[in-house]
Amino acid sequence: MKLTLKIWRQAGPTAEGAIKTYELDGVSKDMSFLEMLDLLNEQLVTQGEEPVAFDSDCREGICGMCSLMINGQAHGPEVTTTCQLHMRSFNDGDTITIEPWRAEPFPVLKDLIVDRSAFDRIIQAGGYISANTGSAPEANSVPAPRDKAMRAFNVATCIGCGACVAACPNGSASLFMGAKITHLGELPQGQPERWSRVVDMVGQHDAEGFGGCTNIGECAAACPKEIPLDVISQLNKDLRTALKNGH
Repeated sequence: MKLTLKIWRQAGPTAEGAIKTYELDGVSKDMSFLEMLDLLNEQLVTQGEEPVAFDSDCREGICGMCSLMINGQAHGPEVTTTCQLHMRSFNDGDTITIEPWRAEPFPVLKDLIVDRSAFDRIIQAGGYISANTGSAPEANSVPAPRDKAMRAFNVATCIGCGACVAACPNGSASLFMGAKITHLGELPQGQPERWSRVVDMVGQHDAEGFGGCTNIGECAAACPKEIPLDVISQLNKDLRTALKNGH
């Protein structure tokens, strides 16, 4: 395939960025999207140009680093991570626009790489449980109802990629935060910090500059792990309870 790529280029956090256009030929439909960018970078290096900087690590859809807006959609036209998106989703002669996440708490570091450490600080604010030091306890020593265990497992698949923020018109991280709060709140081990957790995490979320949730639902539609929208309802319910009880 031959493609026209319009890619955001930005030399650094304080530099002005702009869209630059590249022509790329010899793209196989069996390539992943990131392999296509690797091919472009090989071409740029051969031409003596600076390669496009982008984040990736596992390339297996589990680390969440491959965060790109592709033709205005978080991770592209399929409900998956960018590294698991394949070029068969595009056609010969297509023009593809590739940009970094657009959210104030995710500043651009270079080209397509953004700083998502705001998510880390939200987790640090309350995404943990009390645990005694020493050897690991027997897994079945604290029984949990199957339905709650399965829900906790399902929402724990959130990889913190930030697609929910990028897709949300308000730049809210409520789906991410709801997944983390629901994951721990469904399990017995998560109960000691349950109410302080939600207050602290929401406080950090707001301090980072993320927007408020207005239940538009774009976050769940863009989530590559299909985290359900009802985790935001759980987040709001826990927050109301915590504030009502003076936490």
